[in-house]
Amino acid sequence: LIQNELGVRQVPAMPMDVCGAESQGFIGYFFCQALTNALVSKKIIGTNPVCVVTQVLVDGNDPAFLNPTKPVGPFFEEGEARRRMAERQETWIEDSGRGWRRVVPSPDPKQIMERGAVKALVESGYVVVASGGGGVPVMKFPDGSLAGVEAVIDKDLAAERLAHEVKADILLMLTDVRNVLVNYREPSEKALGKVTVSDLEKYQLEGHFKAGSMGPKVEAMLRFLKNGGKRAVIACLDEALEALEGDRGTQLTR
Repeated sequence: LIQNELGVRQVPAMPMDVCGAESQGFIGYFFCQALTNALVSKKIIGTNPVCVVTQVLVDGNDPAFLNPTKPVGPFFEEGEARRRMAERQETWIEDSGRGWRRVVPSPDPKQIMERGAVKALVESGYVVVASGGGGVPVMKFPDGSLAGVEAVIDKDLAAERLAHEVKADILLMLTDVRNVLVNYREPSEKALGKVTVSDLEKYQLEGHFKAGSMGPKVEAMLRFLKNGGKRAVIACLDEALEALEGDRGTQLTR
């Protein structure tokens, strides 16, 4: 989006869904190349990484469209922000004294449009990179056609939707903390190891998990188990293998 703003005098600015697809493509390229090089270094053959640019279906009646909250793009002065609000019907907010920034909806993911292709590739032995950044949000019209929308889908909820639709056994979410915490930054702070659905739901209702940090990951864990998954895990990247074995991170099972 910042590149769009800087280059708009020479090339047309791309809409947000196109920017999302571009980001998916080039980051997917980096992932696949890095995975290929890692496999080559370990002399592992017959496993091919591939990136699928993913469209994610959202509901046009999702209440998120009435309350945009996700900040995107560069900061502007108030006058420019108000001009864009008037001319483009965009929503802009003042952001903590740093300037004005556009906000867009964050609707709930309903379906991964490329789910069949992803499943077929996995079953054929490919390592699939998909749903990058939450995927490109699209709406479906009565005739079955699709169109991109100006929105951002939460990446953790999109990951759960993809895991569910390809019938994955485990949803492993890697982040920069070792465990989910309750009573965060309080004397009674506690790291969650193995936890039940009922206990995690209780902590969620008590407000332990903030919307801008651990909240979506915890919601993704709960959805995955409720949708038939066997195990959901949140752990730090450096302990991924141990977490997969069940020895690290926060482990949610049936």
